[in-house]
Amino acid sequence: MTQTSALIDTLKKSLKTHQLTYALVAEKLNMSEANIKRMFASKRFSLDRLEEICQLMQMELTDLFQLYEESRQHISQLTREQEKELVANEKLLLIAVSVRNRLSFTDMITNYEISENECVQYLAKLDKLKIIDLLPGNRIKLRIDDGFNWLKNGPIEQFFEKQIQAQFLKSPFNRDCEKRKFLFGLLSESSIQILINKINSLSNEFSELHRQDATLPLNKRHNIGFMLALRPWELEKFQPFLKK
Repeated sequence: MTQTSALIDTLKKSLKTHQLTYALVAEKLNMSEANIKRMFASKRFSLDRLEEICQLMQMELTDLFQLYEESRQHISQLTREQEKELVANEKLLLIAVSVRNRLSFTDMITNYEISENECVQYLAKLDKLKIIDLLPGNRIKLRIDDGFNWLKNGPIEQFFEKQIQAQFLKSPFNRDCEKRKFLFGLLSESSIQILINKINSLSNEFSELHRQDATLPLNKRHNIGFMLALRPWELEKFQPFLKK
């Protein structure tokens, strides 16, 4: 469904909510009911006419656009089957991660070994999964909400866990944009909770910075892996000395 069709559908639902029939709209706008029906059937409205209809409901055009945006399905998680589908095709997963990182169609075909046709096909699959809206001109609009997460211990988390073990941690962490800090000590439960809260706060800040930086050109952004970890832990060599 195009954005225009979806917007007009939102308008029709709003008219129904306000108990305004085509006949009533025609009467208030000094038009024939047949003309009103033709406008809705063809989905062709001038902005002035659209604004007039909104005013009948004591709405601004911006209110209608807001209702349209709210009516779109925003997802916070995929199903396990959908995640499996992404993991089964590494290029599809690459495109999924790229759109979540707000890369444009041009960014993707410029920076990755993927043809325009392939990229369009993968974007169409993501549109079918309702992760994005694929718009004319291969423009991309995300349909995931700000709280979107991969399934806990799901196929994609497991996939990235393997990459973390095999690649991410194998670094001296002494180059530009790298930093690692590991501390070891005995803490009370209240102190542990304080650190957990700080980790959550820092995670939210990372997400907000990620959102803000999405407007920058790709050459001004860097792929960054950021990991904070806190868990009960004993050095492996000490484990034989632990009491059962």
